[in-house]
Amino acid sequence: MSFITEDFMLTNETAKRLYHDYAKDLPIFDYHCHLIPELIATDYQFEDITEIWLAGDHYKWRAMRANGIPEDKITGSASPKEKFKAWAETAEATIGNPLYHWTHLEMKRYFDIDELLSADNWEDIYERMNQKIKEDNLSTQQLIKDSNVVFVGTTDNPTDTLAFHDQIKESEFDVTVAPSFRPDEASPVGEERFKEFLSRLEGLYGNKPTSYKEMMELIKRRVDYFDERGTLASDHALEEMIYETATDDEIEAIFNKAVNMESISKKEKEQYLTRILVDLSEMYYEKGWAMQIHIGAIRNNNSFYLEKLGPDTGFDSIKDSGNDAAGLNGLLDKMNQKGKLPKMIIYNLDPTKNHVVASAVANFQVNDEGIKGKVQFGSGWWFNDTEEGMLRQMKTLADHGLLMNFVGMLTDSRSFMSYPRHEYFRRILCNFVGEQVEDGKYPKEEKLLKRLIENVCYYNAKHYFTK
Repeated sequence: MSFITEDFMLTNETAKRLYHDYAKDLPIFDYHCHLIPELIATDYQFEDITEIWLAGDHYKWRAMRANGIPEDKITGSASPKEKFKAWAETAEATIGNPLYHWTHLEMKRYFDIDELLSADNWEDIYERMNQKIKEDNLSTQQLIKDSNVVFVGTTDNPTDTLAFHDQIKESEFDVTVAPSFRPDEASPVGEERFKEFLSRLEGLYGNKPTSYKEMMELIKRRVDYFDERGTLASDHALEEMIYETATDDEIEAIFNKAVNMESISKKEKEQYLTRILVDLSEMYYEKGWAMQIHIGAIRNNNSFYLEKLGPDTGFDSIKDSGNDAAGLNGLLDKMNQKGKLPKMIIYNLDPTKNHVVASAVANFQVNDEGIKGKVQFGSGWWFNDTEEGMLRQMKTLADHGLLMNFVGMLTDSRSFMSYPRHEYFRRILCNFVGEQVEDGKYPKEEKLLKRLIENVCYYNAKHYFTK
């Protein structure tokens, strides 16, 4: 029998009461994920469990590689059944890794399977899961609705037509699916993908920008376009936190170098990135969007497999950086100087920087708009969305700010079966709060505890992302 019991991860009576009475049945406001809008719009029907579970899931791919599984049975041409068998053999080896918990939560919640997945029972479980997929017509929209999701924030390129979002909006699907603005390709001056981004802007509007000013005018039109389609947030990925000022003339000179593929110095790249982040933040402020910044991933480190499989295939890690405190404070201060600092969520991948980030965001909470937690220290992200990672983040946030105003969990996933991660987070939160109560560190004040749990699990996110 599975160990996913009613009180899974709830080790004290207060935690059990908080979870079952207040957290368990709350809707999910999934404000940041990487689900593919086309699959939602077409209500894609999955062929089998391998397609749902393993396609695009670099968390599982990394574990399978660590378990000695040949790449052919991970990302290669092996059959779905062979890949599932390889994953089952790996799943029992993931004990101690959050994948072990997530795997069995997903089996329990979506397939009513209580057994532990292993090399002994994989074939029976494979057949039972596939049978349920076919019998229940398990599709993308059905998985979202079955997970009690009320909002999905996808991640979208600024030059995307958003046609599938329009299709979703015009359909009878009653879950709000909104695009999020991810303009990372507008930032890497000196790289080929920056020139490709300019070419796509030309394709949309008929003229290629010949200056930084012209490019930002076109990007502003894209921000307007996204806003008309319900966007509530942007998202930016930075290797490290930077802040380097520049004059307008310097920015235009850097832009010209980039267009002409001339050599650009490290300082010039930092000047350009600082400037575009500040200029974009002002646009977001005007729209009432939240600006999300993810710091600290060093990507595609295995060059052999980057060449063979492409990017985002499970060869990323945490980047160490020595300038995050000055960079983050400088950037937020620059954004705030015009009184147009947007709502912000800062996620850091290096957990040793938790206190750096949490103390920095606390400097910029002041606002006349009545926004609680306007600048957020974001939830444990990627390598930190583990039990220990989530606890570290919550404890650090409570040390420096207001846990009561935390916007809580996000899936940040490409999988339509990742929503039990919200349950995982809620159980961890309730157990943490329960421990504090039973140790006499938090009061046994039911109204206060109810508000804390409900706010962090759902209501803070709902209110924070509402214009």
